[in-house]
Amino acid sequence: MPSLPNEGDNQGTSCLTLSSELPYQSTTKRKVRKKKKNGIITANVAGTKYEIVRLVIDELGFVKTRDEDETANLIWSDSAVQQDKIAELRNYQRINHFPGMGEICRKDFLARNMTKMIKSQPQEYSFIPRTWIFPAEYMQFQNYVKELKKKRRQKTFIVKPANGAMGHGISLIRNGEKLQAQDHLIVQEYLDKPFLMEGYKFDLRVYILVTSCDPLKIFLYHDGLVRMGTEKYHPPSDSNLSQLYMHLTNYSVNKHNEHFERDETEDKGSKRSIKWFTEFLQTNHLDVSKFWSDISELVVKTLIVAEPHVLHAYRMCRPGQAPGSDSVCFEVLGFDILLDRKLKPWLLEINRAPSFGTDQKIDYDVKKGVLLNALKLLNIRTSDKRRNLAQQKAEAQKRLYGQGSMKRLSPGSSDWEKQRHTLERRREELKERLVQVRKQISKEEHENRHMGNYRRIYPPDDKLLLEKYESLLAIAFQTFLAGRAASLQRERNNPLKRMKEEDILDLLEQCELDDEKLMGKSARQRGPKVYMYIVPLQPCGA
Repeated sequence: MPSLPNEGDNQGTSCLTLSSELPYQSTTKRKVRKKKKNGIITANVAGTKYEIVRLVIDELGFVKTRDEDETANLIWSDSAVQQDKIAELRNYQRINHFPGMGEICRKDFLARNMTKMIKSQPQEYSFIPRTWIFPAEYMQFQNYVKELKKKRRQKTFIVKPANGAMGHGISLIRNGEKLQAQDHLIVQEYLDKPFLMEGYKFDLRVYILVTSCDPLKIFLYHDGLVRMGTEKYHPPSDSNLSQLYMHLTNYSVNKHNEHFERDETEDKGSKRSIKWFTEFLQTNHLDVSKFWSDISELVVKTLIVAEPHVLHAYRMCRPGQAPGSDSVCFEVLGFDILLDRKLKPWLLEINRAPSFGTDQKIDYDVKKGVLLNALKLLNIRTSDKRRNLAQQKAEAQKRLYGQGSMKRLSPGSSDWEKQRHTLERRREELKERLVQVRKQISKEEHENRHMGNYRRIYPPDDKLLLEKYESLLAIAFQTFLAGRAASLQRERNNPLKRMKEEDILDLLEQCELDDEKLMGKSARQRGPKVYMYIVPLQPCGA
C-alpha cells in the first residue's frame, strides 16, 4: 500500500552537481507516411529545439519548410507568440499557442485570477493552495501569520519567483515575518501531507490539448509523467527546510542529485508514467476512475478561468472570423498536479511551453504520443490551403459585385415587404447555422476516430456536468469581462446554438411554407424534410 509520511530521521542536504546526459534516441526505424499525390502539408519547426517534434512531423508525412517561410500549414514554437503574428495567419494555418493563455500560465496571473473565482465559487475552486502575491498582498499575508501565532499554530510556506520556472529561486520558510515586502514573489501554503510513492514525494505532469476557444474544446491525454523527489520525504521542520531534493519534485532540480535513478523499466526510477501509476492505484484497490474524474474537473475549471481572457484576445486577433470557424490556434499545456494523501489533486502550476526533451525512454514514449495524437486530432488537410484561397476569391467577387448581401428596406416599405425581409433574414441565419452544425458534426466524427490516447473532457457527455461548467463559464465571463459579459452571454444563449440538424431543417421547411403563403401560392402540407438548403461538406480526409 502507499506509504505515508513518518516523523523522525532527517537527512542532510545534498549538493547540486551537474551531470552530463544524452537525449534518449529510439532504435526503431521511423515510419514515414508517403506524401499524397494531390498535395502536401507543410510545417515550420524553426521555433523548436526539440528533436521529437521534428520526428513526429516526419512520421506524419509533413514537409518541413525553410525557417523564414510563414505560409506553412503548421507553425510550431517553443515560446509564446506575439498577437500580431496570430492576426496575420491565414485561415488554413495552425500555430501551437493561444493569445491570452498567460493568464493562467504565469504564477502571479494564475494566483490573481484564481483568487477572484474563489471569492464567488469557493466550493468549486478548492484545489489551489492558499496563495498571496507580493508585494500587493504582503499585509494580508502578515495578518494571516499573526492569526496563526495567536492560535499557536505554525505552517510552512513555499516561496516562488512570480515568473520563475524549472524550480529556480524556490525556498521553504516557517517564519513568515522574515519575508520582505518589496520582493515580487508568490507565497503559498505548503502541502505537507502528500501521497507518497515508496516514501518519496512526487507530482504529476498531465498533458492537455486545447483545440479551440470558440467554442471551447479540451482534451486530456491519458498518460503523462510521475516525477519523484530523490530523498525520502519527512514533514517540514526547521532542520530539513533546505533539503530541496525532499520537498521539490521538479525534474530540473532532482536530476542533479546523485540519487536520481535513470531506470528504463516502467516500475523503477525517479521518473515513471501515469499509466504505470494508475495500475499501481488499481493494484492497491484505489479508485482509478475517480482519480481521472478529479483531474479532469480540475483541468476544466482552470481553463474556464482562462476562457474569457483567451476568447477576448483571440477575437481581437481574428476580427470578423465567424464563431465556430476552424481555430488557427491550438495549445498543448503541461499541468503540474500534486496529490495529497487522500488522493485529492492540487494544482501547482501550468506550463504553456512544457519540455519535450527526451532524456529517457519514458520521456520519448510519453511525449511522442502526446504530440502525434494531438496533430492527428487537429485534422490538418492538404486541401485546407486550396479551399481557403478559393473562399477568399469568392468573397472578393461578392464584395465587388454586391452578391450575397441582403437588400436593405427602404423607409416606405410595405408590411408585406417587411415580412418578406424578416423571413429572408431568418432563412439566411438558419442556413448559416446548418452549415456550422454539419461542420461541427464532421469535426466530432473525425475526433472520435482519431482521439488515440486523448479523451474529450470539455464539452463533457454528462449533461449535468455540462450545465455546471456552463454556469461557471457564465460567472467567469461576468468576473473577468464584465463590460462584454452580457453580449457574450446572449451569444452563448442563442437558441440556434443548441439546435440539432433536424430541428434546423424543420425550421427551414417552415420558412419555405411561410414564404409560399406570402407570395400568394397555395399552402402545401409539410412533407419530408427539404434538403435544398444543405451545403455539402468536404469529407474530413479530403
